[in-house]
Amino acid sequence: MQNQTVQEGKTMAIISYFTWIGTLIAFIMNNEKHNSFAAFHIRQMIGLSLFSFLTGFLSKYIGDMGFGIIGIFIFILWIIGFMGAVQGQEKKIPLFGDLFQDWFKGIG
Repeated sequence: MQNQTVQEGKTMAIISYFTWIGTLIAFIMNNEKHNSFAAFHIRQMIGLSLFSFLTGFLSKYIGDMGFGIIGIFIFILWIIGFMGAVQGQEKKIPLFGDLFQDWFKGIG
């Protein structure tokens, strides 16, 4: 990816990792500029947010310990994605990154 594309989209990519509100703001900002780097990270975070929401919804079925373990796992995935955005890399989130890119390919 071109360095200019990364630099132009880096702020939006980083913003997308700050809760679902940040993802929404980055999505709206990216609709005006259509930056492929930002879109990559927005798709990653949309997937993580939905995964987190689903885990919260199913928490009564998986128990407190299961919820805690999955919550730590989601946090680690979030850190990996966030660090990729900060470093200017399209680093896919382990296990789910390819799926998120495929499922949300219409975004960006």
